[in-house]
Amino acid sequence: MTIRPILIHPDPRLKTVADPVTEVTAELRKLADDMLETMYDAPGIGLAAPQIGVLQRLIVLDCVKEEGEDPRPIAMFNPEITWASEDVSTYEEGCLSIPDQFAEVDRPSEVEVRWMNLDGAIQEEHFKGLWATCVQHEIDHLNGKLFIDYLKPMRRQMITRKMQKLKRERTRA
Repeated sequence: MTIRPILIHPDPRLKTVADPVTEVTAELRKLADDMLETMYDAPGIGLAAPQIGVLQRLIVLDCVKEEGEDPRPIAMFNPEITWASEDVSTYEEGCLSIPDQFAEVDRPSEVEVRWMNLDGAIQEEHFKGLWATCVQHEIDHLNGKLFIDYLKPMRRQMITRKMQKLKRERTRA
């Protein structure tokens, strides 16, 4: 498995709608493995293919955080929300493409998601709590949307300027 570099906002690929996956190939399964390795290394709880510059509808997530609990990595091809609750939860979200920046975002507290798994089979699951927030955040990435797009313009611009500065500093390093 290979740890892939994660794109930092602003990058036009992060604002691009990803292409659907027509068939789960060995290459895409390897990509999912690389993405999980990259996510765990970062460390994070979710990663979308556009965040590593691959414009395909693939996300990975694992929201198990308790010590001693077994990890539960999930790879989803073409994930789509088929139902969302009217109840809303507020979580302080962050993003591996927007390091060290966090903000409260309101999202449906429960969702049902349908996706294609690593074998190309259709799966459906009901998510709530942190899992629901995470899967919605990652699906947003596939649609070219970042969590800061939910913020007021001034706050979004401030975070974007910080990221531009970070990218300049990394280029010089």
